[in-house]
Amino acid sequence: MNRITRKGATVEAAITAALQQLNMTRDEVEIEIVDSGKKGFLGFGAREAEVAVTVKETEKPKIPETEEKKEAPIPEIEQKESEKSAEPSEEVSESIEGKSKHPDSSDEQAINETKAYVTAIAEGMGIKDLVINHEVDGKYLSFQLESEKAAFLIGKRGQTLNALQQLAQLIANKYAGQFKVVRLDVGDYRERREQSLEQFAERMADQAVRSGRKVQLEPMPSYERKVIHNALSNRLDIETHSEGTDPNRYLVIEPIN
Repeated sequence: MNRITRKGATVEAAITAALQQLNMTRDEVEIEIVDSGKKGFLGFGAREAEVAVTVKETEKPKIPETEEKKEAPIPEIEQKESEKSAEPSEEVSESIEGKSKHPDSSDEQAINETKAYVTAIAEGMGIKDLVINHEVDGKYLSFQLESEKAAFLIGKRGQTLNALQQLAQLIANKYAGQFKVVRLDVGDYRERREQSLEQFAERMADQAVRSGRKVQLEPMPSYERKVIHNALSNRLDIETHSEGTDPNRYLVIEPIN
């Protein structure tokens, strides 16, 4: 924790000096009066007041939950994979795209293999009613998952769905003739998640501007960071950038003074 001591003619003067140096408000610090000071008599025996100010420890802002239903525990394989971002990094994408494919590979085979793989994982989670529809748009393969146990497929903050999407990405590109970007969705979860992220981004940007200090968000997948980047791209009073390394890479919102 950051802790400083300051002196002043009065306790209030010492506190004000400390807050100005820290660029914080009273709500963000803990104040300890070390010495109340003494006025003295006719200038003799006077002593300045002294305070110790400690910055309170705060957690990074939490991204709001999108799925309100009871979330299912993530199977062991998903717990390991959910730490990865839902989309491959640029380095991974280039590596996959550059690999030679089996001469008999095709989009149809990639789609069928991906559906079979996702279905097998769902069955291992106890989901027997999974229905998968797909759409193809150039290099993009979109799979829509439907089940009575939708919450199990989504998981906490979409972790299970993100893990499935990461695995589906690898399976599809194992059989596809050209590099494919895979997108998995359950109902309208992705759309609702993006709306929640956009609203959250605006609140955090406003907070950064009010406080005059940068706001660090919790780690999130690359595509979610991109949603927030895009949501705030037109604002002239803040700027955004990512820091850290995956799977703990996070986004920073910083006010422009």
